[in-house]
Amino acid sequence: MFKTVLVALDGSELSDRVIQTLLELNLKPDAKVILAHVISPVDSGMETPANLPAADSEIELYRHTEQQLLAYQADLPCPSQLEIVTGDPADEIIRLANIYQAKLIVIGSRGLTGVNRILQGSVSSQVVTDAHCSVLVVKP
Repeated sequence: MFKTVLVALDGSELSDRVIQTLLELNLKPDAKVILAHVISPVDSGMETPANLPAADSEIELYRHTEQQLLAYQADLPCPSQLEIVTGDPADEIIRLANIYQAKLIVIGSRGLTGVNRILQGSVSSQVVTDAHCSVLVVKP
């Protein structure tokens, strides 16, 4: 049913649950999974102009993220690829879903409420609202 699935992972403990939910979908062997991680420039300090070399901490963050995604990729029963991008998480997830023409986005929800939700925003809510395809939100 879902030929292309974009899986948005943030490196938190919820990422394991998101992957487990993906595996429970029993995707067909010809399905394609895109494991995506968005590094927020504000959170990571990666506001360096593109023409300047990246700091060691930025390179280390990228490598750590790549290793996490590779570990998840090894457990998948179908072809997959990795996407690590920098930007606004919701915007980048939607952009990647559009590029790959995803039929489903699987994303975790941090379960923020009240003031925290107002201040930090809800990436999953924005993705649900703006995505062109179905979105499966995995709760903690």
